[in-house]
Amino acid sequence: MTTDLTPALAWQKLREGNERFVAGSSNHPNQDASRRSSLVNQQHPFAVIFGCSDSRLAAEIIFDLGLGDAFVVRTAGQVIDDAVLGSLEYSVSLLDVPLIVVLGHDSCGAVTAAKQTVDTGEMPKGFLRDLVERITPSVLAARRNGFEDVNDMVVEHVQQVAERLVDSSRVISESVDKGEVAVIGVTYRLAEGRAELVSGFGAL
Repeated sequence: MTTDLTPALAWQKLREGNERFVAGSSNHPNQDASRRSSLVNQQHPFAVIFGCSDSRLAAEIIFDLGLGDAFVVRTAGQVIDDAVLGSLEYSVSLLDVPLIVVLGHDSCGAVTAAKQTVDTGEMPKGFLRDLVERITPSVLAARRNGFEDVNDMVVEHVQQVAERLVDSSRVISESVDKGEVAVIGVTYRLAEGRAELVSGFGAL
């Protein structure tokens, strides 16, 4: 049995959970022993959340979710690589997840590092360089649009990542075209805990 939620209903469920979290009235659903037992041989998450690895951005907490509710993929600055694409295609193809959420947040360290590289021309060492290189196009695009604040650059980056997912994966794009999956970009405000929609592909 797969989830019977449409992309729109999946997003509504996430929004409702986030509203509870913001209000300080989280239900902490699906976190008991019976839920754990029911998931031993199967899982049917209703959303996949591709978010930043930041310790303040725990998807299950900010959307008030429990075990088996969300398939979560995280990298610093929600940067895409082949493993990320494979993980997201797995969630769509094998788990029939109807909603992919690209989740960024204000004061993002990875986006800040990319902005600093653009400002100074000094590239960081090691694999951090690869991370910064993948975020730099978003920083430059934000500047072309007149934005200098790092939080505006985060929004631009979330929008670009969501678009890149659809452009890069035929599995995802075909599912979007069929109306089976929506891909949305969401930004999270650390201070108030609110998740806000900033872009979308597919019917919501």
